[in-house]
Amino acid sequence: MTQTLPTYLKHHFLIAMPHMEDPRFAHSVIYLCEHNEDGAMGLVINQPSGLNLGDVLEQTAPDVSVPFEIGSRVVFSGGPVQAERGFVLHRGPQQWESSLDLGPLQLTTSRDILVDMSSGSGPTEVFVALGYASWDAGQLDQELADNVWLNCPADYQILFELAAEQRLDAAARHLGVDLNLLSSQAGHA
Repeated sequence: MTQTLPTYLKHHFLIAMPHMEDPRFAHSVIYLCEHNEDGAMGLVINQPSGLNLGDVLEQTAPDVSVPFEIGSRVVFSGGPVQAERGFVLHRGPQQWESSLDLGPLQLTTSRDILVDMSSGSGPTEVFVALGYASWDAGQLDQELADNVWLNCPADYQILFELAAEQRLDAAARHLGVDLNLLSSQAGHA
């Protein structure tokens, strides 16, 4: 008997199915930063927080002058865990004080990247969020088996270039799905 290895979805989008009951994740798209045997961690990429980068910098670096084009960048609600903590998902080889190399992207949680961004020396392709989503070992795998989420490889154009309100439909189209045609009823055949 051969044993199949689990499939992990790091660098994938999770797309909430129409029947998602958890209001924190209904109609959301999540970029999975990590998914392994210990669990998963991701950032909701289509729920603006109501704050912009200027608001965040005013609190974290009040001495820094922020140009309008940088300060007006939308900050997203990345998830319900540590909602006061900032996460910057970005491209680029430069490492900041607290950066984690995710492969094609970096995840930085230190203030120095925001200061560099405000001076124009930070990365240009960035996604900024407060908080994150997480799953314990096996939890996301079970939710996938229960048809709570669709998944597809991440499309960085969706992540970095599209407006928040376009990301859900664009991610579903990337998978070849029209969410409007899916039933809101869950079930198994």
